[in-house]
Amino acid sequence: MRTYSPKASEIKRAWHVVDADGLVLGRMATEVASVLRGKHKPVFAPHLDTGDHVVVVNAAKVVLTSDKAEKKIAYRHSGYPGGLKEQTYADMLAKRPEEVVRRAVRGMLPKGPLGRQMLRKLKIYAGPEHRQTAQQPQPLEIPGARRITA
Repeated sequence: MRTYSPKASEIKRAWHVVDADGLVLGRMATEVASVLRGKHKPVFAPHLDTGDHVVVVNAAKVVLTSDKAEKKIAYRHSGYPGGLKEQTYADMLAKRPEEVVRRAVRGMLPKGPLGRQMLRKLKIYAGPEHRQTAQQPQPLEIPGARRITA
């Protein structure tokens, strides 16, 4: 069976908004990555970017289960000797909550140029306001994500 390749005219990109308030990070990230890839569409092809745009609001209110916020460590390297930096997810949530969501979604996308192209369609905001109102994003229902209320 041959691989299906949709034409550019067959790919329609919609805009979705996700309210991350109280959602578990990993469960939300899997659904967002699936929409960015386009796996929810009948014209999905694994070698093409057929996905939609996603706007995530309230990223500062995302929840990590158990005590992962204190124990899980994010690493980054400057490229210089001795340039390894580490930071807990609790610190990242306090300082740059957008980066926590971006890292989680990025790890679930394909590696390489295709994954980077898909990641560019993700917009993340720490608060409830976003700048994509002109695109009229529709709310994205995430049935698999647990909403934890404190």
